[in-house]
Amino acid sequence: MKIPSQKKTAAQQAQRAQPNSQVSTPDGKILRVDGMEARTRLLDAALILFAEKGYAKTSIREIAKAADVNISAISYYFSDKAGLYHAVFNDPRTNPNVDPAIFEADVADMRAVLLKLICTFTDSLKQGEIMETCMKLHFREMLEPTGLWVEEVDTVIKPSHQGFVRLLCRYLGITKADDDVHRLAISITGLAISLLISGDVIQATRPALIAKPKAIDAYASRLVDYAIAMCEDEKRRRLIAKTDTDKLTSPTAI
Repeated sequence: MKIPSQKKTAAQQAQRAQPNSQVSTPDGKILRVDGMEARTRLLDAALILFAEKGYAKTSIREIAKAADVNISAISYYFSDKAGLYHAVFNDPRTNPNVDPAIFEADVADMRAVLLKLICTFTDSLKQGEIMETCMKLHFREMLEPTGLWVEEVDTVIKPSHQGFVRLLCRYLGITKADDDVHRLAISITGLAISLLISGDVIQATRPALIAKPKAIDAYASRLVDYAIAMCEDEKRRRLIAKTDTDKLTSPTAI
């Protein structure tokens, strides 16, 4: 199943122009545009229902009821059910994206870059249960694909990964990435992502590790330490390998 692409409606454009006005919905009712409150309630209610039941089995009527808004609000804010699902899946509150621009920094700022990378994911944990629900939605999207996960991989994850690989190449002093560089990039990113998918395990073993924002920040800082150690180990491994190769090819070794 694939959902159609999202298109902005005239009502959505009007919302930007007149954020505190009133508009008529298709069924003739008046909908007050009172900031982002109704839109946020729809996003939160839809997240729970889509995560529990999936896209196909969730109706816009039950979403509107759960959000305590008129059903016409969905078409007003999101055009249709597909638009709402798209907004829920890509909600930056729960689905943060790594900005590829951070990887254009100088290698001397590697620690700062890694902190930005890791905190992009770990900061989401500070929202508590809503983040757990978002992970359920992602798992369901992988099992019952609508096309949004594939779209995210192509348009968001791949560019970020390639940017990170280029930074690692500069850090390691090489001009072309090999499999080990890609392994390193994926492994470092995985340090942070593992927290998002291991919430139940952490709660069962050591809940204090992510119980408070300060604890999450401390965890993120240690993950940066681990990431730096991984980079340094890869640099050392390559230096040893190069030294061994130079010895084998030197005139005195022949």
